[in-house]
Amino acid sequence: MHGRNRAEIYPGLEVDIILKKDQRSGKLTRGVVKDLLTSASYHSRGIKVRLEDGQIGRVANIVEED
Repeated sequence: MHGRNRAEIYPGLEVDIILKKDQRSGKLTRGVVKDLLTSASYHSRGIKVRLEDGQIGRVANIVEED
């Protein structure tokens, strides 16, 4: 799943994000959502979130549970 719709993302969800410094390389960082920072219901580049470890980036993928 892609993280473009705010309704799909909630605190406690495991996601892959792209940090601002990694936008060119596309390197993903995995973590658990603490806060949603984008107020719009949709964002073409991904909803911006803060992870539990404090890192901020845009959601690239939602990690599927087994």
